[in-house]
Amino acid sequence: MTAWRKSTYSGSSNNCVEVGHGVGLRDSKAPSAHIPLSADAWSAFLRFARFPGAAR
Repeated sequence: MTAWRKSTYSGSSNNCVEVGHGVGLRDSKAPSAHIPLSADAWSAFLRFARFPGAAR
């Protein structure tokens, strides 16, 4: 079992995306399902989110 965490930007809202270290992403409204992501895929996602023009 992994510890899921949500963005600090979500505050006390229950409508958010959560990340589980080494597992993937899930919707807080549907916690029984998740999208598996490798560490490389997560890193690529974060790079794109931070620097969208540098993805090419």
